[in-house]
Amino acid sequence: MAITIDLSGRVALVTGGARGVGRGIVGRLVDAGAEVVACGRTEPAAGSLPDGVGFITCDVRSPEAVGATVDAIVADRKHLDIVVNNAGGSPGTAAATASPRFTEKIVGLNLIAALHVAQAANRVMQARPGGGVILNVASLSGLRPSPGTAAYGAAKAGLVNLTGSLAMEWAPRVRVNAVSAGVVRTEVLDEYYGGSEGSAAVAAGVPLGRVADPADIGNAVVFLSSPLAGYVTGANLVVHGGGERLVLHDHQSG
Repeated sequence: MAITIDLSGRVALVTGGARGVGRGIVGRLVDAGAEVVACGRTEPAAGSLPDGVGFITCDVRSPEAVGATVDAIVADRKHLDIVVNNAGGSPGTAAATASPRFTEKIVGLNLIAALHVAQAANRVMQARPGGGVILNVASLSGLRPSPGTAAYGAAKAGLVNLTGSLAMEWAPRVRVNAVSAGVVRTEVLDEYYGGSEGSAAVAAGVPLGRVADPADIGNAVVFLSSPLAGYVTGANLVVHGGGERLVLHDHQSG
């Protein structure tokens, strides 16, 4: 029998699921048969989400809003099986001049909000015989220096550490894993790297010859959400196409 992933009957929440990486995750979960609800601060344009995907307006930095969102999903769908902490991001800012308010907001969105969501999800998942799965979308920026986005990189590093801690505390009923994404082709990729030539140069430095598509991150999420990953918890799956080529590699002679 061929190995397949079928998430039919499972209900998933994807934070920041209306665009970018989150939209790719939503699409692949739907393809695997899951019922999906996305949340975010801004209502998406009509028709921008797949048919049947629900949307709840929620600022994940608010524990009260997060709790209300999880409760609403459980009341409507009867259970919640998969939660993907995807909401996050940061504009480029020099660490020397970043304001305290800016730093607090970046860490709050990329780390503390994920903990709020995980706590609310764990509360309902622990009460279910089948438990549940929590996935944290981290970043390669949390695994190496992140100049220009120092607070973001630090928050994502913290998210990877948080993943392991929650996996230990909440086992065996709830599995908690992270997906650390490399550069992903989203709506803002060209702008972030100074235009199409800049983003093409970045892609050329990836061993697999391209940056990730949002669906590539979605594929990792689907796997970790499935029974095929039933013995995987506290892990960080790095999805980066082989990494980033360093300048020193161009000068090696052997």
